Amino acid sequence: MKVFKFGGASVKDAEGIINLGKIVAEEKENLVIVVSAFGKTTNALEGLLKAWLKGDKNYENLLASIYESHLDVIKNLFNTPETVREKTDIQFDKLKEFLSSVNFSSYDHDYDQVVSYGELWSTIIVAEYLKTQLPSVSWIDIREKFITDDKYREGNLMWVESSNRVKAAFNFEKFRVYVTQGFIGGTSTGKTTTLGREGSDYTAAILANILDAEKAVVWKDVPGIMNADPKWFDGAEILEEISYKEAVELTFSGAKVIHPKTIKPLHNKNIPLYVRSFMETDNKGTVIKSDATLKKVIPVFVRKEEQILISILPKDLSFVMGENLGKIFHSFQQHGIKVNLVEASAVSLDVCVDDDRPKVESFIKDNKSDFSVVYNENAELLSIRHYTPDSVEKLIKDREILLEQRTRSTVRFVVRRIASLRSQ
Repeated sequence: MKVFKFGGASVKDAEGIINLGKIVAEEKENLVIVVSAFGKTTNALEGLLKAWLKGDKNYENLLASIYESHLDVIKNLFNTPETVREKTDIQFDKLKEFLSSVNFSSYDHDYDQVVSYGELWSTIIVAEYLKTQLPSVSWIDIREKFITDDKYREGNLMWVESSNRVKAAFNFEKFRVYVTQGFIGGTSTGKTTTLGREGSDYTAAILANILDAEKAVVWKDVPGIMNADPKWFDGAEILEEISYKEAVELTFSGAKVIHPKTIKPLHNKNIPLYVRSFMETDNKGTVIKSDATLKKVIPVFVRKEEQILISILPKDLSFVMGENLGKIFHSFQQHGIKVNLVEASAVSLDVCVDDDRPKVESFIKDNKSDFSVVYNENAELLSIRHYTPDSVEKLIKDREILLEQRTRSTVRFVVRRIASLRSQ
């Protein structure tokens, strides 16, 4: 069997879902299909959540707009849309009930309860469409199969319990094709959780691992993994095959093609991952596997935007290593802050993190008694794998370098964004 994952760009409208159906129809083996929320639905739900948390009644208009966009897809897909509309209406009504009857709990908790609906709506519609094209299709609510802890927005999978439930549900005894949601899971008490932003790739990898898939295929709006984002760098080239290790390096540095957690479940069972274009299905794309080699070693450029460079100094000028270092990183973990780069000296620590401002400000507040903490905002983390002098010069031209870090194969820079420099 195989696992296919389709991202939001591939199912942004009825035409995209019809194309998905054609891709699936070409496969004769058993399939698990993981689907993300339609288009920009996740972003729209995040906006709705912010309005709701502020007590802004405009959230009702935002929800109505999201509903209408899904209704348009249904009308364009089905000759008799009533049944599909009834099924999606049930989920929309559940979200309306939550928003009208629940008081604020915590941002992370409420985020998961609200934003998760995007995947529920999309998979109901995709599954119902595939049922009109194929004889054996079933929809599964992954929240009842992926059991996680209650770490909202970054749920950790309970592997034993989840494996048992997944194997029982995705057994291919009555159905050849299963459609389910990416990105989401659920606690043992029935609360919805999410696996981290853009976590649908991770969902596909988990399912491939548990079900011993032959391969996993991620269908994207790009021809494969490239040595740079073509929207950022001219002349980007496709990497035909890369190793698991290379993929981990790229995702850690900020490459957006694959979710960072995706590789390990596949590596554990030596399952290859293909990254292919849903627009150019004849192209082979990129394969990630254990025995891959770079047929042509070229610099690979990765940009991670919306970063903050935090500088931490002990107030008593004690060494930052040892006890202080442990305390600092424990605090990062407690505040849910992901560390992307670390540079240490005798009495200071520079750390580059994602610009999640509420978490950063909470971290600073909790540590201000022991440390002086300052930060540079509007930063980017730029990385080059297999760098050359020319590639470095090309990358850092006209940028203000805040921090530089080099190894034999990778160079990384924390820089100010060009837009920020121009405004000065």
